[in-house]
Amino acid sequence: MFDINKIMKQAQQAKEQALDSVKETLEKNEERINEIEVPGSEQSASISAAEVEEQISANTQRQVEILGQMFGPDSTAQMAVNEEVLQKMVHDTAGDLMGHLFGEDMGVLAAALETLEMEDADDGKEASFDPELEENLYAALEEAMARLEAMPEPEAVPYQKDDVKWERFGILLSGILSTLNSHNLDRMDVEEHIPVMEQKIVSLVRRSWGIDGRSSLLDMIRYLAQEGYILRYQLYSEAASPEEMMDETMDDEDRESARRAWRFAQRYKSQYAPGFMAGWDVGRAAMLTRWGCYLGWITESEAVGILWELSQKVVEELHSWREFARSYLFGGLMWKLLCGDSSAGSYLGYLADAAIDLLTGKAEQDSGQWRDCPWPAKRKIGFMH
Repeated sequence: MFDINKIMKQAQQAKEQALDSVKETLEKNEERINEIEVPGSEQSASISAAEVEEQISANTQRQVEILGQMFGPDSTAQMAVNEEVLQKMVHDTAGDLMGHLFGEDMGVLAAALETLEMEDADDGKEASFDPELEENLYAALEEAMARLEAMPEPEAVPYQKDDVKWERFGILLSGILSTLNSHNLDRMDVEEHIPVMEQKIVSLVRRSWGIDGRSSLLDMIRYLAQEGYILRYQLYSEAASPEEMMDETMDDEDRESARRAWRFAQRYKSQYAPGFMAGWDVGRAAMLTRWGCYLGWITESEAVGILWELSQKVVEELHSWREFARSYLFGGLMWKLLCGDSSAGSYLGYLADAAIDLLTGKAEQDSGQWRDCPWPAKRKIGFMH
């Protein structure tokens, strides 16, 4: 078993070494520094294409190793070719790199590279939960899941291992969040590359997830792919009492959250196995993958590989887009109960509406993407490793 903390520390050291190299270059190019104005207190300098290529190559190789350990041998082979692709990309674009660094995209790149403290998204609001509210939320969940179960959907069809449809399917796994955020679902990029949109997305990822760059992005995707709410729901289901899920570090609010989550798991454990949470985990991991690709933290070929692995996980557990959507609502309510968010009922409604649009489409909008991409039929003899 690999030590993710050790790997992430090594990745951070590699990044710091690259920054030290840049600082050394700054000292040797004072005259050229004076010709460049950079907002704030940071210093900067023009860096040769060769130096940029060498630094990026070193960091890329380090992170490809992380991806290989995270997703296993199948993805390692795919990730290995990315260094060559990135080398070509750097060679083609290095001449314009400094213009981007010190132009209007400076804020986006700085946010992507720096370690920033996660902002508190709680807004200080305390939710008031009582047994009646919890029962109402359970009723809202069950009603929304029943609506989804009644939706029409094409039959699942077999996908070959190298089928081009996998790439499309992987993108559509982000469908619910993409629809709620009005993102594009026809390609990997979620939006057009304009500074204001890049700033918006990097802020969203940082505030909501505490992710500030490639390393923390891959760490979170790994967590969702390997543990996530599948494990959390399992632990709460198996606990004989909510106190088993508590420790001395938890305050009263945390203890109430644990009790709500335990009651949720106990209510549904005979109806839904832990694997039913796959849609909630994979759907969010797919969205993070596309956001990371859009921000340049991973390459598009890496994103395709990650989405392929996520696709294999979800089709092992779930059997239709309707079940995927129901899983997303199911996990979403457990998350809201843990957060103590009393607006969970409205949240479930938004999720259900987005899923219905994806399943049925609207005449005035380009939707119904799930309807147009049948779910992969589960193979009798899989190709997972």
